[in-house]
Amino acid sequence: MEIVQKTLYNKENINGRMFPLNQIDNVIREVKKVIYGKDNTLLWVMLSMMAQGHILLEDIPGVGKTTMALAFSKTIGMKYSRVQFTPDVLPSDVTGYSIYNKETGAMTYQPGAILCNLFLADELNRATSRTQSALLEAMEEGQVTVDGVSYAVPKPFTVIATQNPTGASGTQRLPDSQVDRFLIRLSIGYPDADAERDMLLSRQGDKPLDSVRQVMSLEQLQQLQRRTSAVYVSAEVAEYIVALVSKTRTSPLLARGGSPRATLAVMSMAKALACAANRDYVIPQDVQSVFCEVMAHRLLLSDTAEAAGQQPSTILKGILQSVPAPHFQKQW
Repeated sequence: MEIVQKTLYNKENINGRMFPLNQIDNVIREVKKVIYGKDNTLLWVMLSMMAQGHILLEDIPGVGKTTMALAFSKTIGMKYSRVQFTPDVLPSDVTGYSIYNKETGAMTYQPGAILCNLFLADELNRATSRTQSALLEAMEEGQVTVDGVSYAVPKPFTVIATQNPTGASGTQRLPDSQVDRFLIRLSIGYPDADAERDMLLSRQGDKPLDSVRQVMSLEQLQQLQRRTSAVYVSAEVAEYIVALVSKTRTSPLLARGGSPRATLAVMSMAKALACAANRDYVIPQDVQSVFCEVMAHRLLLSDTAEAAGQQPSTILKGILQSVPAPHFQKQW
């Protein structure tokens, strides 16, 4: 993440007053009113939204996952919806359902919680696998299907799902197919002493969340997403991404490497980083900056790596060092 910060905030290379960096700074500045000392995490969330990806927050209770999601929705003017998942939550609670309308004699669709701009799936791993799967269509295709009829979710659309890595009693492990649909997995973690002190001092009057202002519109976020999508990736950089992901499939430390969806995810996040740095093309450094964060939750360690206590991040850093980066030259 240090590379990401240097890329974005090196004033010798980036003019902080230029679009879109100034907009991103404004959003993060507002969210920092309620989330202290976690600038890196906030930046990753913003980049994920720019890349039109979904976010998995794996963390202990009480560190601000819900507050962060609500703050982002307020500062961007997003329609926000939250479901606290428990074993009795039904798929129809997420997707909606049809009900008979006696006045028209037809079935009328009642929208579910998923029809919003920012959907917080709180403790998704406490839902049944059937309810968890109700999210898949919306995350992948941007629509839900009820009684054979498809309904588009609003745009922009982001899912932030949370799960508690401890206290697994009564939980359903997220299936690999669903985990792979999240662009990135993040952890907020405990704040340091200074940040926690500031948090205490900020809560002596009005609620800090009440002070969060809208500084970006939905249309502006969609403009950022379109600009991110249009970022150019050269053949050399594309080959570099493929080489890195392919290395995860042949590593003896990994029983399962990255899928083609993972390859696309690395490219999408690298494009978001380039866009945030006011470039319309991806450089190898962008790929290096996002590779570990985008890939870590998609891998399955081999028995040898498990026994040795290896971590996915360590293996991915080794892959980055073993694959030579191309000498990039802008080609237009």
